[in-house]
Amino acid sequence: MHHTDRDIDASTALRFHPLEIFLSMLIKTAAVWILGAPATAVLVFEIILNGTAMFNHANLFIPYRADFELRKLLVTPDMHRIHHSVRRAERNSNYGFALTWWDRLFGTYTAEPVDGYDGMGIGIKGYEDRAHQVITWMIALPFLSEEQPLPEV
Repeated sequence: MHHTDRDIDASTALRFHPLEIFLSMLIKTAAVWILGAPATAVLVFEIILNGTAMFNHANLFIPYRADFELRKLLVTPDMHRIHHSVRRAERNSNYGFALTWWDRLFGTYTAEPVDGYDGMGIGIKGYEDRAHQVITWMIALPFLSEEQPLPEV
């Protein structure tokens, strides 16, 4: 659901499959329980996680020079937007949600999209039309094989 969104904005940060959210919550709950993390630390982590995810998916303009400087430390919207490219190599880069160090360390950092930001396609090839933006289709997507027809919308 997250990568089929063709209009990236802060709401894209919240656009995940309900089953994925549930499983993620189970894993986080188990980790908190095993580690004995204090409730305040968990709350602060979740606020930072969601705040940075909304920031790096935001549809906002940061001047080139400021973006260049911010990217030395933080994931900016233009940097992360490359991760939503229709090009597989670009989609398999810029995974970070807060700090750019991880992508740089693991060699997954991409500075600019091949076609430039204005020419970069967003989403997943084959899922470009509006029928793929309907909630019933998005919920069914993980359970469809490539041979199955799309649900009626």
